[in-house]
Order: sequence, then C-alpha cells, then structure tokens
Amino acid sequence: MLPYLAEFLGTMMLIMLGDGVCCNVNLSKSGMKGGGTVQITLAWAAAVMVPAFIFGAASGASFNPALTLALAADGSFEWSMVPGYIIAQIAGGFVGAIIVYLTFKKQFDAEEDAGTILGVFSTGPSIPSTGWNIVSEAVATFVLVFAIKGMGQVLTGDGSDAAIGKFIVFVIIMSCGMSFGGTTGYAMNPARDLGPRLAHAVLPIKNKGTSNFAYGLIVPIFGPIIGALLAVGLYAVIPW
Repeated sequence: MLPYLAEFLGTMMLIMLGDGVCCNVNLSKSGMKGGGTVQITLAWAAAVMVPAFIFGAASGASFNPALTLALAADGSFEWSMVPGYIIAQIAGGFVGAIIVYLTFKKQFDAEEDAGTILGVFSTGPSIPSTGWNIVSEAVATFVLVFAIKGMGQVLTGDGSDAAIGKFIVFVIIMSCGMSFGGTTGYAMNPARDLGPRLAHAVLPIKNKGTSNFAYGLIVPIFGPIIGALLAVGLYAVIPW
C-alpha cells in the first residue's frame, strides 16, 4: 500500500509545484507575472526533485506512467504493480491540479484568456502537428529515461549516494526542458498532463475554454511512452 500512496502523494506534490510555477508566471494578476521560461524550467526540475527526496525510498519516485512502463518492460519493475502505480500517478496529478486551482482561485477568476488558463494546467504545442508533436515528446522522454538509466553508471547502488541521484534527476529535467521545451512543453509524463487536464475539464473555472482532449489523449500520452520504451530498449543492448 505504501508505494502506491507514495506515488500518489509524490505526483500530487510534483503538480502542485510545477503547475504552481506556471500560474505564478503566466496568470495576469499573479504577483510574479512575467517570470519567464527559465523560472518555469528550473521550478519544474525542482518539482520532480523535491518529492523524489521525500518518497523515493518508499516507491522509487517514478511519478510517471511512461517511466513505470519502461522499467517494467526492461525487468526493473514488477508488472503486477504497474496498474496501481499508473492510477496513483494520474490521481495524484488530478488532485494536485485542484489544489493549485484553489491556491490561485482569485487569479483564475481574473484571467480572461482561455489559452493561458489551459496552459497552466497542461501542455500544448507551439505548432500543432500531431505526428511531429509525438516525435518531440518521444525525443525529450527518450533523453529523460536514457539518462535516468545511465545514472547507474555513477551511483554505487548501496543508498549512500541517493541524494546525489535525486539532484542528477533535477539536472536531467532542467536540461530536457531547456533543450526541448519550446515544441510541446515537454510533458514527458502522461500523468503530468492528463491528471491536470481532467481537473481543468471538471473545475468551475471562469472563462475557460476547451480542455483539448483531441491533443491531450494522444501526444502527451503516446509520445512519452514511445520515447521511454526506446530508451530502455537501446540501453539494454549497449554492451556496458
């Protein structure tokens, strides 16, 4: 039970911090309006690292269905635990987004642009093109998962360098965001996008438009899964 609870709480905190910085920087009446993409990228990297420090020992700190599936595919994770992890991750993303909405309730009420409102919950493409958007997400997630697997090359595995491992994840997320974030918003994580998108759909937000599930049920789900599976596949055949 503890691993599933840890995945739920960890993903919830990830979204609280990640979507929170998007609200801070993008909502018109936020006191930090205009902070920019560098603030967002650094904060999203920290949003993954902080709950990883807290819940890593309990669950492995996946917080990402694509990563969970990839680790199961390469034998690093039990397939029997995959459904529970994915449900916990998506539910955590959903609840985290609701908490963000309540935190910024007055700023949401004052926001008139529907695109901005959706954008603080979920990702979207700078140039809509389903096939190429999937490629962008797959490439970013490939780097993420390949780098996470590669951390084993420098970590001892006895727990003594666990903190170093979490900081390495911060650097990986930051690097992926700064290098690939301009195409699709680098979801790299189906739960990071789908949970908040579902929250956007059900919350009584003033001036909100469509939740754009035509995009959200395809690109930020299949792109990350494809990239993650390719990453563990390649890593497995390299003669380390």
